[in-house]
Amino acid sequence: MDDTSILKNYWEKGISFEKYLEIAEDRASTPNPEDEHQKYYELGVLRMHRALKNYKQDNTLTTQLEAKNFGGKILIITEPWCGDASATVPAVVKFFHGKNEVRLFLRDSDLSLIKQFPTDGSLSIPKILILNEDFSVKNVWGPRPALGMELLKKFKTDPENYPREEFYNDLQVYYAKNRGRDVIVEILNLI
Repeated sequence: MDDTSILKNYWEKGISFEKYLEIAEDRASTPNPEDEHQKYYELGVLRMHRALKNYKQDNTLTTQLEAKNFGGKILIITEPWCGDASATVPAVVKFFHGKNEVRLFLRDSDLSLIKQFPTDGSLSIPKILILNEDFSVKNVWGPRPALGMELLKKFKTDPENYPREEFYNDLQVYYAKNRGRDVIVEILNLI
């Protein structure tokens, strides 16, 4: 089986954003003490609803996408417990709605897909696969926009002076104010 057939299989296993949100809400409302991510589902659902509510379509970016004449698909590797995903995935889904088909693949359901797209050796999410019409990979984005990566680097370089709590707070404030715009711009540059 070639790479495009393999990616087509993952695509076919992908779910809609609506189904993804339903799974997230179900996990938030039905606690599973054995789920190491349990405490993050409710926050993830709140962030996704806020991101959906606050997202504003940018006609300039829509025009840029149209000019690229991109006929492919967007496959997002994600999980509803992920803070980066809850802030960025809704914007990506809304931006491409009605233009290019988007499906989501739950990373933890089958790690074989994310293992093909590591970030510095880690299985960080979200990862956005920009697929050509034949399911070949045109490009990959993720797991966070450039400013988010800078904040992470600052935290990892000097956690004493830039503690984890401050990093998380700065990252979420940035996401709330930016409303997914940087993510869309970065993805458009990869198409």
